[in-house]
Amino acid sequence: MIAPGPTLTTARLILRPTAREDFDSWALLMADEENSGFIGGPQERSTAWRGMMSMAGAWAIEGYAMFSVLDRETGEWLGRVGPWVPEGWPGTEVGWALLKTAWGKGYAMEAAVATIDWAFDTLGWSEVIHTIHPDNVASQVVAKRLGSTLRGPGKMPAPYEHMPTEVWGQTREQWKARVR
Repeated sequence: MIAPGPTLTTARLILRPTAREDFDSWALLMADEENSGFIGGPQERSTAWRGMMSMAGAWAIEGYAMFSVLDRETGEWLGRVGPWVPEGWPGTEVGWALLKTAWGKGYAMEAAVATIDWAFDTLGWSEVIHTIHPDNVASQVVAKRLGSTLRGPGKMPAPYEHMPTEVWGQTREQWKARVR
């Protein structure tokens, strides 16, 4: 079973809504301190299950959520990237979280470009933000490469209200004007 929504493809990736078959890899992402440290911290499988179901539910109710990112060649689940705007969020976000095995290969950038295009063109968003922990240098690099700039500190809703967060972002006009 796959949540309702579109499938996007890039040169190396398939981006599709959350599927039941994603759970073991999703749980692995969320159980590991290094993988999950900047997105709420390690979770038990049962908590990761609720998080994944929340993402699938957002697809069904909102018509968007983060895409599951799959390697086009192998079909391996690499992580999640895309639009995400939970209640109380500081803006219309495109975020990313990848398994350690997928780090350093340009997948976050490739998937973020495709999903930002989709958010502006299909969802009609006027801006995109990225909420990034101040110590998450790797995500700051991705945000800069996307053309986003640091807008300042952000305030997250519960249960993340105590996590330090910086908001990076850009407008649709800035995104469309950037050199590709």
